[in-house]
Parts: sequence; structure tokens; C-alpha cells
Amino acid sequence: MRLRPAGGADRIEGIGRAADGTARLQVRVSAAPEGGKANRALLRLLAKAWRLPTGDLALVAGAKARDKVVEVSGEPAALEARLGAWLERLEGRCR
Repeated sequence: MRLRPAGGADRIEGIGRAADGTARLQVRVSAAPEGGKANRALLRLLAKAWRLPTGDLALVAGAKARDKVVEVSGEPAALEARLGAWLERLEGRCR
């Protein structure tokens, strides 16, 4: 996923493509990238969007970079159903 800190708003902007063609989630947060504030805002925003407890999300790579990797804890089948449905709604909104 690609994070834009100090972006003026907290929102998930859609799916974008990296230079190598891989898809990634584009996210913007209003928090500045100081002391982990933007990373915490990212996790709160994703937890709200995905209707998960914030504690079920962890930043596992990219703490000081714009490209992030977030790990989601939980029962795999339930997460696949929930996040798959969310992704379908997002893709429909971005067309």
C-alpha cells in the first residue's frame, strides 16, 4: 500500500499501480509523518474501513517509507470474505 502523509484528509483513494505494475492501495492521512503519527492514523483508518479492531492490524514493513505492508490478524476465511467484499465495493467506486 502507498501512504501519503500530511495529505489534508484521511481517506482511501483507491487502487493504484506501482512502477512494476503491481496493484496497491492508495491511502491519504492528515497526520504528519512524525513519531509514527501517520502510521497510527493509517492503521486506524484501515480498521474503521474494514470494521476490525485496531489491534488486529500491524505495520510489518515500511515504517519510515511511503510504501507499507500491513498484517491483518484473524480467522482467514472470515477475513477473506470481509476484505474481498470491501475490495469489490472499492473497485466499483473507483471505476
